[in-house]
Amino acid sequence: MIHKFDFFKTTMPETRKAGFYLGCLNSSVYIDFDLVKGNRISLKRISFDGYGCCELANPKALENEDSRRFIEEINKELLNQYEIEKLIKKAIQLNEANIWAEALEEYKLNKK
Repeated sequence: MIHKFDFFKTTMPETRKAGFYLGCLNSSVYIDFDLVKGNRISLKRISFDGYGCCELANPKALENEDSRRFIEEINKELLNQYEIEKLIKKAIQLNEANIWAEALEEYKLNKK
């Protein structure tokens, strides 16, 4: 079964600073990313309805090519759902040890 996340670009208040903001699953999940050293994309925080906001300390960044693809994708008018899902799941997988396992499981963001 294919899970439909329906990722979308969004904004957040000034108090929640990040470079890029995405939401999914009818606004049940919000995922924030930053551009870090070497123009790499890093997962900054992820919030889940029912769990709260998980702020990542010292997150691992995507590799150069994946970061380039993420930036290319985020700059498009319409997100390619397949591509952005792959990149988001890679970022989550890199940092999975620091994200609530129960939330990832419930929202199916830990599945390839």
